[in-house]
Amino acid sequence: MATATAMAEDPNFEDDQLSSMSTDDIIRASRLLDNEIRILKDELHRSNLELESCKEKIKENQEKIKLNKQLPYLVGNIVEILEMNPEEEAEEDGANVDLDSQRKGKCVVLKTSTRQTIFLPVVGLVDPDKLKPGDLVGVNKDSYLILDTLPSEYDSRVKAMEVDEKPTEDYNDIGGLEKQIQELVEAIVLPMSHKDRFQKLGIRPPKGVLLYGPPGTGKTLMARACAAQTNATFLKLAGPQLVQMFIGDGAKLVRDAFQLAKEKSPCIIFIDEIDAIGTKRFDSEVSGDREVQRTMLELLNQLDGFSSDDSIKVIAATNRADILDPALVRSGRLDRKIEFPHPSEEARARILQIHSRKMNVHPDVNFEELARSTDDFNGAQLKAVCVEAGMLALRRDATEKKKKRAHLKLRNWPRRKRTTQYHGGREMRATERREPNWMALRA
Repeated sequence: MATATAMAEDPNFEDDQLSSMSTDDIIRASRLLDNEIRILKDELHRSNLELESCKEKIKENQEKIKLNKQLPYLVGNIVEILEMNPEEEAEEDGANVDLDSQRKGKCVVLKTSTRQTIFLPVVGLVDPDKLKPGDLVGVNKDSYLILDTLPSEYDSRVKAMEVDEKPTEDYNDIGGLEKQIQELVEAIVLPMSHKDRFQKLGIRPPKGVLLYGPPGTGKTLMARACAAQTNATFLKLAGPQLVQMFIGDGAKLVRDAFQLAKEKSPCIIFIDEIDAIGTKRFDSEVSGDREVQRTMLELLNQLDGFSSDDSIKVIAATNRADILDPALVRSGRLDRKIEFPHPSEEARARILQIHSRKMNVHPDVNFEELARSTDDFNGAQLKAVCVEAGMLALRRDATEKKKKRAHLKLRNWPRRKRTTQYHGGREMRATERREPNWMALRA
């Protein structure tokens, strides 16, 4: 065997040694070369077979990966991400360590939708550096390997609360509420647009504002105008929407709304009719009352809890501030309370001018006189006055055809209506004073 190897390595071996070898030595050397060639051919054939087998396994594994990625995922949440250091573990535990424990890098602890907690020494097809606790991932139902990251899960009702188009209202569309506008700008707009001012002063801006007052005084309009002055996302919630039938459903809506606000921060959350969930707590055996209280407790936690965010501002509106829970309106949650009273005489004149500036108003209209005549009217009623005046002008122009355009003339025109009530099976008639109809047409 050594002679055959020497003959293969040295090309001059035949010239140097062949003359000194006998015939038997030459025959023996040729047989050794034949045996070595046959052994090498067998090894080559075996290597080719192993190569084909490996190619088939690779193809099969690729098909399995493709199939697993197409199958429905098992949804899971990342609980914790661990950094493995196998060298220290080998020193402490000895050399007899499992192969999986020798892997370097990050490992993941996840909890699946089947309420199983799984430890993954191998993360899967997702880069572990891009994962963080709380992420929603899709895992294989058998091996639990992470196949893909999923978008955050939100309730469809919460997504519908987001106002896609930016509000177009402006502070010029609000009349007689200059003081309220200033207080709302200080509490909501300035902390978002000039955060450095509060940092220099070392004060923490208010987290929320409570707008309270009679109906129709401009609370919702003020919130929309405030959202239009900032680049913040605007979420509009209604208190009755948070009252759900199933236990924990209302609290989940509040939690998802604030989570969506954090991802789209800075954000303004406007909760209208907050008295639907924010009433004072009392002892009750009715499950519906307890569910409303749980929803309010979740709102309290989001406003002033460990997970609260200063980039999220809350504007709440109500007509019944006297029935709200003291824990909801205390400082640190809804810090600033802004009252929206009935407009004064000057404010009523301004509101009438705002709602009639796009109308074809007669030059003789005296808004100050109209403001004195519309005592105890709120902003919504004053807007209805202008709209109804336009409808009367449209009606007169459509019936009489005296002019191409109708001019608006407002004057005091009280009307009475007769109502019929039934009490104890008897018909009772009563005449009551109706709100004055301040619209008349001069055609």
